[in-house]
Amino acid sequence: MSPRVRSALSTVLIGLACLLAPLGALSTWAMYGLGDSARYEATMAPLAADADVRDAIAAGVTDGILREVHVRPRLQGPVNHFVRDAVRSFTETEAYRTAWEAANLAAHEAVMRALREDREGAVTVDLAPVTERVKRRLADDHMPLAARIPVEHTEITVLEAEDMARLRKGFHVLELAGFWLPVASVVFAAAGIIVAVCRRRAVLATGLGTALGATLLGVAITVGRTLTLDDLPPDVSRTAAGAVYDALTETLRFVCWLLLAMGLTVALTAVLVGVCTRHRQAARATRPAPAEQSTQVGV
Repeated sequence: MSPRVRSALSTVLIGLACLLAPLGALSTWAMYGLGDSARYEATMAPLAADADVRDAIAAGVTDGILREVHVRPRLQGPVNHFVRDAVRSFTETEAYRTAWEAANLAAHEAVMRALREDREGAVTVDLAPVTERVKRRLADDHMPLAARIPVEHTEITVLEAEDMARLRKGFHVLELAGFWLPVASVVFAAAGIIVAVCRRRAVLATGLGTALGATLLGVAITVGRTLTLDDLPPDVSRTAAGAVYDALTETLRFVCWLLLAMGLTVALTAVLVGVCTRHRQAARATRPAPAEQSTQVGV
């Protein structure tokens, strides 16, 4: 194989490896970070104590309760304040954390079941347990209207029916690519370095390409956060949604920094090896040959 062909083949293989590295990180995160119920539950559990999330839940539950409980106009202010305080107090209890974990786990299982099966229709989650616990808390605080709070018709839509077909196709692709993309990236990188004419330069290109891919993935995560928050309905708390987005993408952002550090470390090592090699070659070139040294000694 001629050097020109080897260089071209090495460039293609290393380019594919650097392209697949961030895609492999993304697919692996989607499958094992979001697709696994235990990991998802562990990720979402700490958000139960997040102040923004608790405020958003308290506001949403309060509004839902007051829509169902009809009070006189002059009592709306005191009742609103009383209910909001009761719900806010409930978000500081162990029962709330249990309800939070149960609701998130139910939502995750419903979404995963819908993505893996070919069912039609929207994905919904029943929040009756949360409403029942709030109702019981209000009753314990001797609120006269607590008994009138209904616990039926508390289902919320997690995914709309028209989004399911598109999301199901993407999910199936991630299931297939989740394991093989990182493996393919490593194989292509190794093959590109092996067939390269100058392997040190190939290693340098691989490191810089990996770092560039990690940077682009980090930028995509940041842009995705902005677009996600901008696309929210007006009545959804952006600070709470931002906290959820940050929690879900924390592992992916860590992988971005890890890939960036690994890529820069590999590139820096290749540069240092090249500098040391040139210094040794220069030292050998300037060192007198053995015959010249013996001649100088004889003189």
